Amino acid sequence: MNKLLIIDGHNLLFQMFFGIPARIINQEGKAIHGTFGFIASLLKIIRMTRPTHVVALFDGEHESDRRELDAQYKANRPDYADIPEEESPFSQLPDIFEALDYMSIRHAETVELETDDVIASYALKYEPEMVIVIVSHDSDFFQLINTNVTVLRYRGDKTVFCGCEYIHEKLGITPDQYADFKSLTGDTADNIKGADKIGPKTAAQLLREFGTLDNILENAGQIQKSAIRESVIKNSERLKTNQKLITLDNRAKIPFELEELAYRYDGATTGKVLAGIGLRQERIRKACEE
Repeated sequence: MNKLLIIDGHNLLFQMFFGIPARIINQEGKAIHGTFGFIASLLKIIRMTRPTHVVALFDGEHESDRRELDAQYKANRPDYADIPEEESPFSQLPDIFEALDYMSIRHAETVELETDDVIASYALKYEPEMVIVIVSHDSDFFQLINTNVTVLRYRGDKTVFCGCEYIHEKLGITPDQYADFKSLTGDTADNIKGADKIGPKTAAQLLREFGTLDNILENAGQIQKSAIRESVIKNSERLKTNQKLITLDNRAKIPFELEELAYRYDGATTGKVLAGIGLRQERIRKACEE
């Protein structure tokens, strides 16, 4: 069966840029640790998953329409415009794009919506006919999981493939309840505030009892615990907004059709790819020596 590997590009870059404990320098003294880590991890993921199709997607420089719903959405994210170039993961994007071109992997930056939306459009369009593996640590993708869609959280030898059983065992809900679950609890990563007094266990219990957030709101008066009942009623508008912020659908245009994403691994190594784009690992400088 065909398999589409979708890379959440910025998510993987940030993981590598900030997660590698040493600064890897090229022959010109330029830091390439983000590029090195991105290529090395991507090749390992490809060998793990053996995809027939691959695409890497990155957020472009534009405002999110979700800010119109909530001005505080992702307002907690740092502004890299004021950060020195060598300390910004974005400084290594040109080399990553060149590496992806060298590897014959299609890539694109979003021009309207967010990477999450484009990934969701790919998953929802193609999951009926093929296996989809989404590479990201962003838990919002849990809502897309089904028998044909898996989220891969790359951690080297401790990599986790998140499927339906993972969501049930970890959270006590089904994947199609995840957006409602996060609407109730909030999401600190995206600066989304949930309902007071509702944590993961309470949210899961409410969803097991009522099924969906819409049913919880419609039947809030039947919630037994008074503090939870009052919180749901008090925060009902907030919860409806959260649902709109978190729910992923197929509204985004996809930049490539499936036939453009065909891929065959040729045995490339990290060193070969770096050399192919004119980068050569000169040395590794420990971060504490910077």
